[in-house]
Amino acid sequence: MPDYKQIAHRHPDPEHFPEHSITDAINLGDKFCTQTHSNRSLLSRVFATRGVYSAEELDTGLKGLLPPTDLKDISKAAGLLADAITAKQSILIVGDYDADGATACALCMLALRKLGAGQVDYLVPNRFEFGYGLTPEIVEIAKTKKPDWIMTVDNGVASHSGIDAAHAAGIGVIVTDHHLAADTLPNADALVNPNQPGDVFASKALAGVGVAFYVMLATRSELKQRGLLDEKTLPNLAELLDLVALGTVADLVPLDRNNRILVAQGIARIQNKKCRPGIIALLKVAGREPEKIVSSDLGFCVAPRINAAGRLDDISVGIECLLTNDESVATELAESLNSINVERRVIQQEMQNQAMQAVALVENLNDATSGLCLFNEEWHHGVVGLVASRIKDETDLPVIALAPDDKNNVRGSARSIKGLHIRDLLDRIDKRNPGLITRFGGHAMAAGLTLPRDNYAAFKNAFEAECETALQFCDGRGILLSDGEPHGDAYSLDFAALLKTAAPWGQAFPEPLFDSEMKVIDQRVVGERHLKMTVLPQGARNPISAIAFGSVRPEAGQPAKMDTIHAAFRLDVNEFRGDQTVQLVIEYFRPIN
Repeated sequence: MPDYKQIAHRHPDPEHFPEHSITDAINLGDKFCTQTHSNRSLLSRVFATRGVYSAEELDTGLKGLLPPTDLKDISKAAGLLADAITAKQSILIVGDYDADGATACALCMLALRKLGAGQVDYLVPNRFEFGYGLTPEIVEIAKTKKPDWIMTVDNGVASHSGIDAAHAAGIGVIVTDHHLAADTLPNADALVNPNQPGDVFASKALAGVGVAFYVMLATRSELKQRGLLDEKTLPNLAELLDLVALGTVADLVPLDRNNRILVAQGIARIQNKKCRPGIIALLKVAGREPEKIVSSDLGFCVAPRINAAGRLDDISVGIECLLTNDESVATELAESLNSINVERRVIQQEMQNQAMQAVALVENLNDATSGLCLFNEEWHHGVVGLVASRIKDETDLPVIALAPDDKNNVRGSARSIKGLHIRDLLDRIDKRNPGLITRFGGHAMAAGLTLPRDNYAAFKNAFEAECETALQFCDGRGILLSDGEPHGDAYSLDFAALLKTAAPWGQAFPEPLFDSEMKVIDQRVVGERHLKMTVLPQGARNPISAIAFGSVRPEAGQPAKMDTIHAAFRLDVNEFRGDQTVQLVIEYFRPIN
C-alpha cells in the first residue's frame, strides 16, 4: 500500500458543473430516482468529475457508437476482406499473446466465418521464441499455411519488415491495431488504427479487439452493399460483444463513452448468458456468478487466466477456450488456464519479493527518486509486466522490470504513473541514444522493450535521467484522488449496490473512491496480509465492516492497534451465505494520533 502524501478531492469542471449547483442533482435517469436526494447529488458529482453531465452521456445503447466510416482505411480493409471472402481466399489472423489479442483473434475467427469466409485460421507468435508482432520469422511460419491474406489484430503498426516479407511471398496484409504509430507507417495493403496520423475517429482509446470489431462491422456492410448478404443472412455481430468487453477491460484502455458502450453491452450479454461458453467457464473457475458480474470481474478474474497462458505457455489455449461452442470443452480448457494461472501467481510472488528487496537496496529511495529499472537473471520475462505493475503501485514511480530473453538480450515491461507517457519516454531515449534499444512499443501507461544485455547499464542511466526530467512536469504524484466524504445515506446497501452497476468503471473512468475519518472499533489480520476491521465513519449511523487488502507485511509482525484512521475506500457489497452487507474496501489509510 503506497504511502500517499495526501488525499485530494476531485472537482468537476466549474464551467459545466458550477459548485453552487452540486447540491441539486442533475437528471441521470430513472435508475437513480429511488435514491435519496443526497445520494443523487453525490452520484451527480461523481459523474461530473469524470466528464459526464447528463443522462445521455450515460446511455450505453448501441445507437450511441461512433460510426466505423470515420476510421481511416476501414473501407479499404473491408473491401479487401469482402473480395477475399467472395473469392474463397484463405485468411490467416496473426494475433498477440495477451487477452486483448486473444479476444480480437477469436472475434475475427468467429465473425469471418459468420460472414461466409472459406478458410480462416490463426497464428500467434510464441513470445519466448519470436517476441511480439508480425516479424519476418513469423511470416516464414505463416507461409506453411499458404494464406492469401494475413490480417493482424492488436499488432502490426510497427511491423515494417514483416509486412515486406509477406509481400515478397505474395501474401497481402491487412493491419488492425491500436498501438501508437512511429514516424513512418508500414506498407500494408490497408492499415486500420485510430492512432495513426490522419485518422479522425473520435475515440483514440479503442482496444485491439475494438478495432477488429469495427473492421468486421465494416466488412458486413460492404458485403450487404454488394448484395451478398440480405436481412435473412446478415449475421448479428453484436453477439460477439462479450469478447469486445473482455479485451477492452483487460487491456486497460481508457473507458471513454464509446468504450463504455462496448463494455456495457458485452457485460449485459454475459449476465444473460448469451456469450461464449469459455467466458462462462472462466468465470466459474474464478468463483464468479455470470449474472452478477461487473467490469472488474473481467479485469481481475477472467483476463488474468487468459493472460497467464500467454505469459507461461501458449495463448492458443485461451483462444480455443473462447472459440469453442462445446461447454464441456470450455470447462476443460478453463480449468487448464486456471492451473497455469496458479503457477503464474507463484512465479510472480517470488519475483515481486526479489524486486521489493532490490527496491529496498536502492540508495536514498525518496521523493527525489525518479524511476526504477530492475533486472534479475532468474526472472521470467513472461511475468515482468505484472512485477513492474505491482512495484509501481507500491512506490508510485515509473518502473521497468527486465528479464533475460536469450544470452545476448534482455526483455522488459514498463508501467507508468499518471502524467508520464511511458511509450513517448522510451521514444525519447531511443532518439537520443540510437542503438541502445532494439525495439519498443506500447501506450501511455504500459510498454514493452528489448535491448542488448550489454546495454542495460547505459539504458538504466538513460531511463532514470528521462524520468527525472519528465517528473518535473508530472502533476499529481503521491496524491490519491477521492470523490470526497459521503453523507450518511451513502452507507446503505442499496447505494453500495447501485454504485457497482451505475456504469462500467475502469481505466480513466474509475470506480468511486471516498474518504473519511473513522473510528476503529476492532481489527484483526486475515490471510496473513489483509487487515479486517470494524469501523464507524463520520456521518455513518452504524458500524461497518472494512478490509484493507495487502496492507499487512507479515515480517513486520502484528500491526499496532489503531483508534482513529483517515481512510480512502470504495463502497462494496459483501455476500456471505446469501446475506448481503455493506463493506468498505480500503485502498489507503493512515492512523490519526
